[in-house]
Amino acid sequence: MSIVSLKKVTFYGLLKEKVCRLAELQEHGCLHLIPLEPRGDKEEFVYSSLQARNTLKFLLSCPERRRQVHNPAEFDASRIEGEALDIQAQMQSLQAERDSLVPKIRTLQPWGNFSIPPPDSLGNFRMWFYVIPHYQMKQMQDTTHIWQEVNHDNRFSYVVVVAKEEPLNLPGSRADLGEQSLLNLETRLEEIEVELDDLWAQRLSLTRWLDLFVQNLNQLEDKALLESALKQTYDADPIFVCQAWTPQSDLSRLQAYARTHSLAMVVKNPDSRDTPPTFIANPELVSAGKDLVSFYITPGYRSWDPSTIVFISFAVFFAMILSDAGYAALLGLFLLFMWRSLTRTPTSLKYRNLFLALVLTSTVWGILAGSYFGIQPGPETLLAKLKIFDVSNSENMILLSILMGVVHVLMANLVEAYRNRRSQEAFSRVGWVLLILGATGFWLSSQKVLPPNWEAISPWIMAGGGLSILLFKNPHPKLSKRLWGGLLELARLPNAFGDILSYLRLFALGLASASLAMAFNNLAVEAARTFHGFGMLIALFILVLGHGLNFSLAIVSGFVHGLRLNFIEFFNWSLSEEGYPFRAFAKKEEPRWSKSSSF
Repeated sequence: MSIVSLKKVTFYGLLKEKVCRLAELQEHGCLHLIPLEPRGDKEEFVYSSLQARNTLKFLLSCPERRRQVHNPAEFDASRIEGEALDIQAQMQSLQAERDSLVPKIRTLQPWGNFSIPPPDSLGNFRMWFYVIPHYQMKQMQDTTHIWQEVNHDNRFSYVVVVAKEEPLNLPGSRADLGEQSLLNLETRLEEIEVELDDLWAQRLSLTRWLDLFVQNLNQLEDKALLESALKQTYDADPIFVCQAWTPQSDLSRLQAYARTHSLAMVVKNPDSRDTPPTFIANPELVSAGKDLVSFYITPGYRSWDPSTIVFISFAVFFAMILSDAGYAALLGLFLLFMWRSLTRTPTSLKYRNLFLALVLTSTVWGILAGSYFGIQPGPETLLAKLKIFDVSNSENMILLSILMGVVHVLMANLVEAYRNRRSQEAFSRVGWVLLILGATGFWLSSQKVLPPNWEAISPWIMAGGGLSILLFKNPHPKLSKRLWGGLLELARLPNAFGDILSYLRLFALGLASASLAMAFNNLAVEAARTFHGFGMLIALFILVLGHGLNFSLAIVSGFVHGLRLNFIEFFNWSLSEEGYPFRAFAKKEEPRWSKSSSF
């Protein structure tokens, strides 16, 4: 549950052994390579090649496929990749040319097949082409220019004017016909169609290797990764230099490898000028929190890892927005259906744990809210006794939502205070904690939730917090600059209260979900009572359609707003430094492949 400590390692080896040594380091899979050739400080080297994936996508999109070959004797993945990408590039070029020719041909067709003569062959006269609506042709009778109508259709006349300069004040619009004749364009279009047909046949022929290509996809990407790594070293015959970041826990095995393979290895700690990548390590149960955080931002190396807090808070917020145990049961059934497929890879296993957390929290909150597809259990039932929160009680739910926001923002400031515990910045963060606590205590006291004496204590707590922010936000030796920095920080006070009030969306969206569920239930009951015979069928249609729509909206709202409260409000107070992710120079995970998986 933290950002892994990294070391900068530099390897020195013989240039003639570079390919072999880098391939072996790729097997270790614990290095984030640092390009040693001149690059921008913030430019990140793109490791993995997309060529193999693009090849697969290109072949899969072919409308037809040939019979699959499973004997790898004549299969060459690199050749298939090269041929497919070459065909794709040629097809794209030809299709672009064809798309440009079609409108040109359409423009030339009314004028017929001819070639525009050069100006010197007409005594410096030129031909000007006009498309004129029929009702404006009378105006051409008054012109002194030489002109001739060469064609017409039901709307326009096509007129050629011969003049040295472009005529002025003529009706209609001038057409630009280009320099090529209609015959030349049509001939070229036919050639393109024939070439495209041949390329389609070649593409279709390559689809017979799809099964084998998928099996070798990781090997192709590993090869591309190694080739890019070979370009990142510094070479000075007879040695090469390779530099990378690596987790401290992997140093011992890298040192053992270097000793046994004639490599010199230098290890350094990152200094203040370095910007190491961020490597987040989480327990397996909450490892999906890293992906949730990375979706919005990658924390800086010297920042902190918020992924576990985001994982838990997102699950809670999602449950409060869903606010129905019946809907949570539907999610559970979907998860149960997908359970086996979500255990095949480490990545899918992470998301299975996330969905499981969403189902469990949504079920618990739905039971506590006492809503089952919008139905409230009878007062004497066990489920009714488990109900603690009434979603329709706006006063209590507003109180709960705001308290959730207070806790979330306080947690962010406390984490930042701990991170900066060796500097005066920590007192500023503690000041925000006191300020928010004091304001919350004053409000709760006015709402009769806390004893009345809190109304007298809270202003003093707020004053202490404000003074701490004023004095310690900018620890400058000059008092005027220190106070000015504190005043600028106190200007964020409206933002703090705005961020906390933003958590009211938990109440609003949860109430909307519950209200819509009950509304659809009432509509179904009324339909069953009103329409005899087909009433039950209509009621069933309303229930399925209504709850399906409400369930979909609740899921989308839960994801969007559950993440938004973490990304905007929480990160606004806890993450100020952005980094870039640790990308391991490693081989891809081998796919689980069987003949039943064939295309």
